[in-house]
Amino acid sequence: MKQLIECIPNFSEGRNMEVIKRITDEIKKVEGIKLLDVDPGVATNRTVVTFVGTPGEVVEAAFKAVKRAAELIDMRHHKGEHPRFGATDVCPLVPVSNITMDETVEYARKLAKKIGNELDIPVYCYENAAFSEERKNLANCRSGEYEGLAERLTDIHWKPDFGKAEFNENVAKSGVTAVGARDFLVAFNVNLNTTSTRRANAIAYDVRERGRTKRIGNPITGKIVKDENGNTVMIAGSLKSVKAIGWYIEEYGIAQISMNLTNISITPVHIAFDEVCKKADARGIRVTGSELVGLIPMEALLEAGRYFLRKQKRSVGVDSDELLKIAIKSMGLDDLKPFIPKERIIEFLLDDDNKKNLVDLTVTGFANETASESSAPGGGSIAAYVGALGVSLGTMVANLSAHKRGWDEQWEDFSNWAEKGQQYKDHLLHLVDEDTNAFNKITDAFGLAKKTDEEKSVRQKAIEAASKYAMEIPMKVMETAYESFAVVRAMAEFGNSNSVSDAGVGALCALTAVEGAFLNVKINAMSIHDKNFTRKLINKGEELLTKAQLCKEQILATVDEKINEL
Repeated sequence: MKQLIECIPNFSEGRNMEVIKRITDEIKKVEGIKLLDVDPGVATNRTVVTFVGTPGEVVEAAFKAVKRAAELIDMRHHKGEHPRFGATDVCPLVPVSNITMDETVEYARKLAKKIGNELDIPVYCYENAAFSEERKNLANCRSGEYEGLAERLTDIHWKPDFGKAEFNENVAKSGVTAVGARDFLVAFNVNLNTTSTRRANAIAYDVRERGRTKRIGNPITGKIVKDENGNTVMIAGSLKSVKAIGWYIEEYGIAQISMNLTNISITPVHIAFDEVCKKADARGIRVTGSELVGLIPMEALLEAGRYFLRKQKRSVGVDSDELLKIAIKSMGLDDLKPFIPKERIIEFLLDDDNKKNLVDLTVTGFANETASESSAPGGGSIAAYVGALGVSLGTMVANLSAHKRGWDEQWEDFSNWAEKGQQYKDHLLHLVDEDTNAFNKITDAFGLAKKTDEEKSVRQKAIEAASKYAMEIPMKVMETAYESFAVVRAMAEFGNSNSVSDAGVGALCALTAVEGAFLNVKINAMSIHDKNFTRKLINKGEELLTKAQLCKEQILATVDEKINEL
C-alpha cells in the first residue's frame, strides 16, 4: 500500500475567496493530490486547508501553495483574531498511512529547506520536525507574531532554521512560515453564552495543559511567582495535550474557547468539551455548542457518541450513523452552522466517490442486482449479507433488552453484547463487497495477456493468487458468522423473551452464512494448484460447519423452550 501524508497549511486570508481559490488551485494542479477541505474564517482572517497524497506529491503541492500565498497575501495589511506571523502561517505534515513519524519529519524538513532556499522566506521547524526542544512548541516560534519579526530575526537565538535571518522587503510582505510534523491535531472551539474575552480566557487557562501564571494573593493582579532560576511558575490546567485561548468572534457575536487537541488519544474531543462545560458552569457561564475547524478522524466522533450514550446509561451498540448523530447533538457541533459529516470526517473524504458498493444499494436494488445477468454479486456475497442480517437480529434483541423497563441494572451487559454484534455486522457487510472484489480479481487475472511464455507465467501466477484470495474471503465469512453465534446465543438465553423468535431467526441466518460461504470455499479450491493450501482451508471449513450446525440446534432448542413458556 502507498504511503499517505496529510498536509494542513493555514493561510492568513479568510475573507477574500478569490485569493483563497487561487491558492488552493495550485494544490489541485498536482496530480494525485486530493483536496479534502477548505475552511475560511472571517473573524480570524485565516483559512485552514487540508489535502492528502503521497509524500513527494504533498511536498510539491505545499510548496506551490506557499509560493502563491506569498505572492497574493501582504502581511503588512493583515488583521485577524488568530495568532499569525506569515502569509502561510503554519504548514504541518501528518502521517496518515504506511509512513512513520521519522519519515514524515524528513519530508517536513525537505519542504522547509525548499521554501527557505527557493522563496527566501524564513522558516522555523516545529513539533516533531524541530531541531531543538524549545522550537517544538509553535507558540514559542510564533511569539511576538508578525509585528515582532523585525526584532526577532536579528536575535541570534531565534535565527530561522532555513532562509535568511533578515527582515527585508520580501519578508515584510510574506512574513515567516512554520513547517512541522505532528500527530493528528483537532482544532476544536467551544461556544459560550458570553461576549467577554477575559472570562473566556479564564476558562481556557483552567483547562489548557500549560495552565495559568501563579501569583501571590490576587490571582489576577498579584505578584508573579518565580522559581529559583527566575522562571515563571505555572499552575497546570486540567487537560493534557491541550492548548487553548479565549477570544471573541464578531462573526458569531460570542466568545469561544479555541483549543488545539494535540493528542486525541490522551484528551479526546468529548472529554475536552465536557471539561469546558464544567469550568464554564463554575464561572456562571453556559456552553451553547462547539465548532470543528478542519477535519476529524471518524473514530474520534464515534467514541464521543459512545461516551454520551454511556452517560445516559443507554446501549452503545448502535450503528455508526446513530453514534455520529449523538456526538453532533451532544456537543452542539451544529450550533453555529450545519455540521455535515461527509465534509468533516477524513475517512468520508478519502472514499473513492466513483466506487459503487453493493451494501449502499437499497434492499430492492440489491435483490435486483443479484437477479440480473451480472455474475456478481454471487453466493459468497449473499452468504455474507445473510450473516449480517442474522447478527443484526441478535443485536436488535440486545438493544431492546438494554432499554427494557425494570432491567436498568443490566443495561451495560446488553450494551456490550450489542456493541460486539455491531462489529460482526460491520465486518460481514465489508465482506459482501470484498467477495465480489475477489471474483473480479480472478476475472482480471484471466484477462491478462498470454502470447509469450513470460506472459503465460505471469498470468498463471496472477490466477493462482486471485483464486487463493477468492477462497480466503468466504473463509472469513464463515469465521465471522460462526463467531456471531455468541451474540445470538446470549440473546436467546438472557435477552427480552418477547424477542426470542428474532434470536432464533438470527441463528438460522448465521448457519446459512456459514454453509453458503463453505460452498464458495470449496468451489474456489478447484482451480488452485497449491493443494496444501486448499486442504488446510477445507479442513478448517468442515470444523467450522460442524460447530455452527451444533450452535444452531442448541439456540433453536432454547428458543422453542422460551416460546413454550410464554
